[in-house]
Amino acid sequence: MKRMDVIARYVPICDPIGNHKSNRSIEPDGITISCYENDVPEFIGADMDRIYGSLYSSLAQFSIYSDSRDTNTYIVRKGGKIITIFLFQCYDCKIRVINEVISLSEEDISRFTAYIFINFVSAKVILFTSIQTNIRTLPFPYQCVNNMEDIVLTLPKTGEEYLDSLGKNARRNIQRYMRNLSETFPSFRFELLVKDEIDDQTIRAIIALNRARMDGKNTASATDQAETEKIIRLAKKCGLVGVARIDGRVCAGSISFRAGSNYFFRAITHDPMYDAYWIGFLCCYLTFCECIVREAKELHFMWGDCEYKYSLPGVKRDLDKVAVYRSNWQMLRKGDVALKIAFRGCLHQLMLWSHSAKRRNGLVPQPAITSLKDLRNMEHRSQAIVAKRK
Repeated sequence: MKRMDVIARYVPICDPIGNHKSNRSIEPDGITISCYENDVPEFIGADMDRIYGSLYSSLAQFSIYSDSRDTNTYIVRKGGKIITIFLFQCYDCKIRVINEVISLSEEDISRFTAYIFINFVSAKVILFTSIQTNIRTLPFPYQCVNNMEDIVLTLPKTGEEYLDSLGKNARRNIQRYMRNLSETFPSFRFELLVKDEIDDQTIRAIIALNRARMDGKNTASATDQAETEKIIRLAKKCGLVGVARIDGRVCAGSISFRAGSNYFFRAITHDPMYDAYWIGFLCCYLTFCECIVREAKELHFMWGDCEYKYSLPGVKRDLDKVAVYRSNWQMLRKGDVALKIAFRGCLHQLMLWSHSAKRRNGLVPQPAITSLKDLRNMEHRSQAIVAKRK
């Protein structure tokens, strides 16, 4: 996942909360709050998966994409049971919560922000990126802007129930195309690889197919060599790869990662040479059925408002960026942060509108295309200016 970090360098000016590794406070209702400074204890891994079931709020993802040396761990227990875990970092008077793609209540956010502003006196703003929330009021000034979406398929108990959910035409097509594919290509094989069974070559082949399809749409791929290596490492920790081969060559595949009872898909792709055989959809269907066998509850197709995700059938969940400020004065002083968040929210809404128009009419009005390009260019120029100043 591409993070939208608010700064690019580390300035350790947030005041620590004490001289001990773990600091603890007790609140009413049996609530106990602990904070581990510059430390991410290993014992929280299973609890994070249990509480959030999100790849982007898991130790597996964190161990590969982040650095624990400047990361703090906030833990809330109720009656001795852990109910909240946030990983967060301090940057230039900002607190950035690393947990993403999770659902947070108003109570969760209020408790954490109050704790931070009391114990980290230099913190002026707290940032949550890509969360589901229903906040209506907080004890501090805040912004809440929709900046992303997650398309989610809630799985039934059996593969038969999933097949029924696809509708009559889809059921008929799955049977027909599976038969046609097997008859035309007798060497067709589908296999599922888990964790250590996953080989580097298969991952690279699937990513290459995905990159080729994006190139065909004149879209740049964000998966470079460094990102590919991270995907391989993560796959060996918690990966599930569904791959279809013809004559031993990868012709379709998906890469996903398990967190709790849910799977998060990093790539779903196929060779357009086999479009006539519906091989991409068949690969998805077979993979999803295997996920059901493994008692998965949800499949997350992540951001990107693509039509095929809804045909699977996925449902959109909005993800918001939330900024909580110590005071109205600090919100004014951090006007650059507030404006950037508002700008990203407007850009995202315009992109959603253009995708919706394309689905309805088959094209995007030229003014919308021009506006999107102008806004993106403005964002890139502003980022370049900030980088030069730093």
